[in-house]
Amino acid sequence: MSLKKSLILIVIVLLIDQISKIYIKTHFVYQESIEVFSWFKILFIENEGAAWGTKLSDILPISDTAGKLFLTIFRIFAIFGIGYWLYDIIKKQSPKVLILAVSLIFAGAVGNIIDSIFYGAIFDDSYRQVATMFSDEPYGKLFYGKVVDMLYFPIIKNATWPSWIPFIGGDTFSFFDPIFNIADTAISTGVGILIFFNKKAFAKPVEVENQNV
Repeated sequence: MSLKKSLILIVIVLLIDQISKIYIKTHFVYQESIEVFSWFKILFIENEGAAWGTKLSDILPISDTAGKLFLTIFRIFAIFGIGYWLYDIIKKQSPKVLILAVSLIFAGAVGNIIDSIFYGAIFDDSYRQVATMFSDEPYGKLFYGKVVDMLYFPIIKNATWPSWIPFIGGDTFSFFDPIFNIADTAISTGVGILIFFNKKAFAKPVEVENQNV
């Protein structure tokens, strides 16, 4: 997979991700939702932390503000690392499946870091109002933005485990609870490719000599 094709894929993912986020942010009030199907909803939330909404302040003895700044800076360094990895594997003409996976992961990481760096400085609050882009009264500042999520798939809600199952029998459960965005989808897809096509992605050069384009 060539550098040009990788860049095209990254740009497409970023455009879809940012257009969807900006649309949701400027048309939905916080926690407003629209049911597309019984198993799929557009539900606007904002994620201030890491995966699954976790905050560093929940784990470490630091303030929410310090935790948010640390997380944003960590993400920036991670993006540089992933970007170098992508450049290196393209230069070495690694297997197409590896370049595809890393391109998706890189695009998703950049998509979410854009929110974290800029959204706090360009949008006002979404609580009880639809946010305004390039507001004179933004809800935060650079490096303190919240990541916009909106894709929700409540395929199973409030179901009950059969009573015969040990430990969890009779408990209620839901599938699938997380709310995510296009960038998260790109990252998850890239990671999934690396897991399921591990041998092909990390094959020795002699095994993939004729696969490169």
